Amino acid sequence: MTDFPIPSDDDDLFTSAGLRLTVDLSALTENWRDMARRSGAARAAAVVKADAYGTGIEDVGEALYLAGARDFFVATVDEGVTLRLYAPEARIFVLSGIWPGTERRFFDNDLVPVISSDEQFAFWMAVLADYGDYPCALHVDTGFNRLGLHIDDAIALADDVSRPASFAPVLVMSHLACGDDPTHAMNRQQLESFRKVTAVYEGIDSSLAASAGIFLGDDYHFDLTRPGIALYGGEAVSGMANPMRPVATAEARIIQVRTVEAGETVSYGRALQLCRRSRLAIASAGYADGYMRSLSSAGVPLRQALPQGGQGFIAGHKVPVAGRITMDLTIFDITDLPENAVRAGDYIELFGTNMPLDDVARAAGTIGYEILTSMGLRHERRYVAEE
Repeated sequence: MTDFPIPSDDDDLFTSAGLRLTVDLSALTENWRDMARRSGAARAAAVVKADAYGTGIEDVGEALYLAGARDFFVATVDEGVTLRLYAPEARIFVLSGIWPGTERRFFDNDLVPVISSDEQFAFWMAVLADYGDYPCALHVDTGFNRLGLHIDDAIALADDVSRPASFAPVLVMSHLACGDDPTHAMNRQQLESFRKVTAVYEGIDSSLAASAGIFLGDDYHFDLTRPGIALYGGEAVSGMANPMRPVATAEARIIQVRTVEAGETVSYGRALQLCRRSRLAIASAGYADGYMRSLSSAGVPLRQALPQGGQGFIAGHKVPVAGRITMDLTIFDITDLPENAVRAGDYIELFGTNMPLDDVARAAGTIGYEILTSMGLRHERRYVAEE
């Protein structure tokens, strides 16, 4: 009979979870303080959209609030309602703006809509006519061509003497398209365009820089910066050593260890044929959990461009993914580890302190944002504060 570790009765869900995520709140708050220092004279907000980039908006929001953050950005009104419970005196900006049927939730939870389109502006004017004065933010497109009022329209609005007196934005913002590339000419072009906007909205807070933009220097900081991925330990600037502390560590439980003979094949499609007698560890995480299929070691198109697939970290060593990643399971080759180094019930690190998030992302052909926010609903979270 296999020597299988049986959890004791007092083990919590985290200890026995198939997939688990450890979030270091002290690293998170130190990253925020670091970005606040790098923001110079500007205040540093905290971007906690997408459930705080997959790390949990409740605990992360509260930790950042207690660390001193007083401006937050979320994607949806639902996120804003949740965050309000943990950041009672903060300004909370909702990036997706306001739409019919949501206005009471904005007012009841003191949320600030970010107005990004002509349609939203028209609706906001109707809301103000019914409810009176209420703050908003104005998002202006300076070349990204995603969200935002056209720059000429935003400037004309500032000079429009017929606009309602109740329309009084508390923030004017834009977003850099190429901030992760400090040498890109687009950064300076957007900066100059945004300066034209801030000149006509004098006395109103302005914000251009997210994580990458903060590293571009003082010219880009204005009144408020919006660090996001950097807070969670992610790489904000391409080609630069990442100065942020790792925050999230994802681990999957090993369900089985098996020996497979040379010449046999592994996983779907028989994409990997073993050239030696091998020991394989099957982990309880797959693409349904956000561990992307593109990390497979064989049998996926990306391997034609990037020969190295994903790796995990276990028993003090990095070990490669073997064959294709499946929906709920990933196979790792542990042949080079000592015979008894890994057994069923052990955990393998998918990313974290020993497997940097962005290294894993590069092997998957993507960015750390996608890996972190795609970890799925089946992981169990634990929060620590390790000094």
